[in-house]
Amino acid sequence: MSIIPFAIAWYLAENPEKVKLGTNNGDLITPPVSTEIGEFSGYDAFTAENLKELTGHWVLINPVPGGECGDACREGLHKTAQITLMMGKDIARIRRVATIAHKSEPSPLAGEWQDDARLLKILPAPTLQEKIGKIAGGHIADGMLLIMDPLGNLMMKYPAGFDPYKVRNDLSKLLRISQIG
Repeated sequence: MSIIPFAIAWYLAENPEKVKLGTNNGDLITPPVSTEIGEFSGYDAFTAENLKELTGHWVLINPVPGGECGDACREGLHKTAQITLMMGKDIARIRRVATIAHKSEPSPLAGEWQDDARLLKILPAPTLQEKIGKIAGGHIADGMLLIMDPLGNLMMKYPAGFDPYKVRNDLSKLLRISQIG
């Protein structure tokens, strides 16, 4: 009987992927990928003026990999808008960003997203695009979500079709324990 706990401990030590530690719903990016403010540039004049809003805030990033924002992309943008509204008093600590891979006319975020005053449209530098590609495993899915902390570290990711309530729960925990942003 005394050998069984040691055998279980040995098995779990040899197979750490079998144990899910923590209560987070998204995937932690380990180690976090650091970014610089110089890797972000405004896609439009509004974003160029408000680019300083990214520093010191938690940022929800919706990558738009192709030249067009498809249904999954629009759904992801809508969900992040709803997440910020669900955050209540913490809404001022959060910013939303859509990283658009290529500048094109018409904008891939035409329609209702073009006039969204809380959505910053970013044209990422090639280095940032490469970092996002590595995080996504080589293929940036339309509708995925990344969370960036106030220090500029990409630290959590969610697959396309993510549950906004689970993201809200993770973000609430992060904001509650965060001493910055």
